[in-house]
Formats: sequence, structure tokens, C-alpha cells
Amino acid sequence: MLRIQSLQISSFFATLPSRSPSLISISKASATRLRSPMAYHATSSGATGKLLFRQLFEKESSTYTYLLADVSRPEKPALLIDPVDKTLDRDLLLIQELGLKLIYAMNTHVHADHVTGTGLIKGKVPGVKSIISRASNAKADLVVEPGDKIYFGDLFLEVRPTPGHTCGCVTYVTGDGPDQPQPRMAFTGDALLIRGCGRTDFQGGSSPQLYKSVHSQIFTLPKETLVYPAHDYRGFTVSTVGEEMQYNPRLAKDEETFKNIMENLNLSYPKMMEIAVPANMDTIVQDDRRITYLLESGYKTTLPVTRLVCPKERRHVRVAVSLTVVIELR
Repeated sequence: MLRIQSLQISSFFATLPSRSPSLISISKASATRLRSPMAYHATSSGATGKLLFRQLFEKESSTYTYLLADVSRPEKPALLIDPVDKTLDRDLLLIQELGLKLIYAMNTHVHADHVTGTGLIKGKVPGVKSIISRASNAKADLVVEPGDKIYFGDLFLEVRPTPGHTCGCVTYVTGDGPDQPQPRMAFTGDALLIRGCGRTDFQGGSSPQLYKSVHSQIFTLPKETLVYPAHDYRGFTVSTVGEEMQYNPRLAKDEETFKNIMENLNLSYPKMMEIAVPANMDTIVQDDRRITYLLESGYKTTLPVTRLVCPKERRHVRVAVSLTVVIELR
């Protein structure tokens, strides 16, 4: 049984450490849970009426943010998965209107196409903890590992490792059991999209690894499990494991065919990559400093972070850095 020992924070580009006590929950069996009010409702089961769920959309990067809460608890504890900086005010207003208590702001991986709203949320909502996988090497209040369970109220999300798009991708899956919503829900990030998948040509990506991740960690879930990805570019909102096993034009193929498809996508790098990756590697707000990133393209965004550390020789990205950094102390 794993218990919370301390709020350890992974170093920026640290080597992956050996397994230590989980920072967020007991994984594996039952036992002591990290309590907090929040949950989502998907269908009929013993958990009907417990789970509040909202799927939110940011149109510029075509990103989905997910709000889950356990409304059966007086505090109505809630969490956000993959929040975006540009839609932060909308999301926080919705949380306020619904009378929820936000306790976690989580990411499925270090995003390259948008800046996460996690750090901004921490600056606006006291007590919120940021969460990301230990394998991502990113900074967060809580880092999770395969098998960990993230509790919000009486509901929980299971952490499943799905690297391949990036080395630190995870899929968050709602719990299994009579007291959990059914059918189960899988928040797959960029590992599995609706009729597609995330690219594998940067940030430690690997086509063979992604294929194995999806087939071993997602396609082994019940076929009726709902699939909620981090992005969609064609207007789809949800799929199922069974649908993707049958109709996904990449991952329904054999591994060799999949590798050939991924090696010949010839995609350009995301336009936000040089801003998003270094910004998203640190999701902890400790003071009110502001870092303004100015790209030659004219894009400008301001967000609170503790510091910017981006040595070229240790970048996770395979592109040159062309950033102008202006630090404003307020």
C-alpha cells in the first residue's frame, strides 16, 4: 500500500528515479485514499447521479478540456484535465456557477500546441494542485505513476501509461466497480484520437511504443469504454474502445503498417511549440512573476511560472530556440 509521504517535486530534466511512495494516492489495492470532492456522471450504475461531466473546447488548438466532479459530496470536489490558458476564465466561471470546488488541474502530457492553463489556475484558485506524470520530467505539485489512483470524492481516475506520442503520456481512466460510473471513460490525451492518434516524431515520441501502449493499455479496456481525446479536428466529440479497435485507420492496422504510416506523415512542427513546451514543463506558481514570450510570428502570451529553464542541449524538442524573454516583476 502506497501512502503520501511528502510533496516531492520532480526536477526539470531529472533522470527518472526509482519507484517511491505515490504522491497522490494509493495505487494498487484499496486502502487509504487521497480524499477530495469531485466526480463525473456518465451512465447508469450505482454511481448514477454522482458524476458531473463537461466536455469543453478551445478552438485555436482544437483542444478538449474535461471537467469532472463528485456532486454527491457536500464540497462537490472537481478536477480539470488538460486546461488551456486561453479558456481559463470560461472554465473557472463554469466551476463557480456549478458550485464546485476545484482540487486538481491535470495534464495528460507536456503539450506542444498550446500553453496549459494549470499554472494560471493555481494563481487564481488557492489550494489547487497540479498533476502530471513522473515520466514527463515536468514539474507539478503531484507527479503520478502507472497504477496510481486520483480520488475526487468517492470517484477516482486510474493512471495508465501510454507513451509514444511523448515519453510521458498517460491515459486517465474512470474507476471499475459498482460504485463508479459505467461505462468507463478513458481520457486518452494525444495517444489515441478519434480515428487517429498523436504524432510520434518529437518529444521522445516512438511509433512502436505508441502502438504497444494503445493496444496494451487502452484496447484492453471494455469495448464500451468511452474514449475522450485531447483533440479533434473534424468535429467528433467521443468514441468507444470498440469503435477505435475496428475503425481507427492507423491503430487498427498491424504494427509494421502503423510504423510506415507514422513515418510518412511529413507534418510541420506545431506553431506554438517553442512557447508551449518550455512553458508546460513547469506548472507550479510560487510568486507573481510574469514571463512574456514573444515569437517572431507576433504571438504573445503572459503566464505565471516559477522560472524558465531551457538549455538547448537538453531540450525535449528537436527545433532551434528563437525566444525573446521579458521578465516583469510586479
